[in-house]
Amino acid sequence: MSVHPDSYGLATAALKQLDGDRYIASLVLPEPARAHIQALWAFAAELAAVRGRVTEPAPGEIRLQWWADALEGTEHGAVRANPVADALFDTIETFGLSTVPLMRMVNARRFDLYDDPMPDLGQAEGYAGETASILYHYAAMILNGGREPQSGDAAGHLGVADSLSLHLRAMPADLAAGRLMLPHDLLTRHGVTESQLFAGSMTEGLGDALAELRSIATDHLEEARTAIVLLPREIRPAFAAIALIDKRLKALERHRQTPFALYPAGADWRKIAAVLFWAMKSQK
Repeated sequence: MSVHPDSYGLATAALKQLDGDRYIASLVLPEPARAHIQALWAFAAELAAVRGRVTEPAPGEIRLQWWADALEGTEHGAVRANPVADALFDTIETFGLSTVPLMRMVNARRFDLYDDPMPDLGQAEGYAGETASILYHYAAMILNGGREPQSGDAAGHLGVADSLSLHLRAMPADLAAGRLMLPHDLLTRHGVTESQLFAGSMTEGLGDALAELRSIATDHLEEARTAIVLLPREIRPAFAAIALIDKRLKALERHRQTPFALYPAGADWRKIAAVLFWAMKSQK
C-alpha cells in the first residue's frame, strides 16, 4: 500500500510536539532516512503520551490495543488514515523491520497506565530496553539500509541512560500524578518510603538514592559513548541524543538539592548546538 504524501510530514510534526528532545536529535540524520526514523520515534512518542491523555487505565488500554492490533494486522477500520501509523508501516515495509520489538514497546507502555511503583532496577532497565533502546537500534538499522548494524551495546546502554535520566527529571511530575517510576528496591535500600516521597520530604537517604541512580545512568552513558565510537561513521548519527542525555544528567547533578522541583528544560537552540557539535565530533 502506498503511503499518503502528507503522512511523513505529519508524523514529524507529532514527534516535534510530543518529544522535543528526540526531534532535535533527529535533525542531524541524513535524508531520506531522517523521515523514516522520525516516523518510528513519533510512534514511540504517541505511546508515551497515552498516560497523559486519559484519566483512568481503561481508555489507555483501548488506545494501546489499537496499536497492538495494527501491528498484528488484526486492526479494525482504516488504520493508515492515521498519519503516524501510515508513515510507521511504510517504514517497516521499506526496511523489513520486525514488529515484535514494537509490540513489546506497546506492552511495556501498559505499565504507565497504572500507579504501581517500578519494582526494581532490573525491571527499570528492561523497561528502558523495550521503550528506548530499541528506538536507537532501529534508527541505526535504518541508516544501515535495514541491515543489522551490530549496535546492540550502544543502543542498550543509551536507552537505559535516557530512560533513567528522564524519570529522574520527571519525578516531581510523576509524583504529582500519583506514580513512582524510580526503582522501588533501590529507594527502599536507602530507607526511602513512598509516604516520604509523596509528601515531598527531602531526606539524606533520598539524596543518596538519587545520587546512585544518577551514577548508574552516567555509567550507562559512558558505556554507550565507548560503543558508539566503534560503530561505522555512517550510523553514529542514530545516537545523537547522547548529547542531550549528557546535558540532562549534568542538570540533574546541578539541581540535586531540589529534586522535588521541576527545573527548566533549557533553550532549544542550546540543545540543537549540542547535538550539532556532537555530530561533527562523531565523524572525526
